[in-house]
Amino acid sequence: MIGMKSFDLSLYLVLDPDLCGGPQGMVETARVAAQHGASMVQLRAPKWKKRQWLETAAALKMVLDPFGVPLIINDHIDVALAVDAAGVHVGQSDLPVTVVRRLIGPRKLLGLSVSNAVQLADVPHEWVDYLGIGPVYPTGTKLDAAAVIGLPLFGELVKVAPLPVVAIGGIHAGNCAPLFAAGTHGVAVVSAICGQNDLALATKNILDEIRRMRVSGLMNPDYPDFCAGWIG
Repeated sequence: MIGMKSFDLSLYLVLDPDLCGGPQGMVETARVAAQHGASMVQLRAPKWKKRQWLETAAALKMVLDPFGVPLIINDHIDVALAVDAAGVHVGQSDLPVTVVRRLIGPRKLLGLSVSNAVQLADVPHEWVDYLGIGPVYPTGTKLDAAAVIGLPLFGELVKVAPLPVVAIGGIHAGNCAPLFAAGTHGVAVVSAICGQNDLALATKNILDEIRRMRVSGLMNPDYPDFCAGWIG
């Protein structure tokens, strides 16, 4: 991590072009989710050509900026720079984070996905802002996802993670509470919002669970302190 950046991982929406019904549906999904409390949005479309990435990223930034919600671009550094997105998220098979950081500079956010203790131990945390850990639950929205790690291992990884963590993989309103109890700082969702008939209600249902955990006292007690300086 370079410097102190303000961001909130609580409800991290990852857009899926198929579930959303294409680029226009992705933009509308992002707009409604941001309006109703989503804290971060990632554009991920592995099958797309570069021009479609660029056009959709620009449209997403236009609708997210008024809500102050950061746009994160999955993998495509050039697109992130072209539209001045808030940051980039990469996986284990993408460019090394040291290279990514050199390309995007010190001010943009950089997220990295990890799925086991070895990968976590190898994270050059001085270059990364947050970690995506999982998949915690089975998921059908990312065909190249690593093996499911389960809640117990997720909790163990969160305890030793040197950076804020967003849980990834198969998460929805009905199963996100245990992740916050285990120590996560946020949840990344796809089908829990993308493709839902009522986007506002779908967003609200997840946020209600997050708020319930905070009020109940079951939330990781380190949540606000650990993220101080990151959470705006």
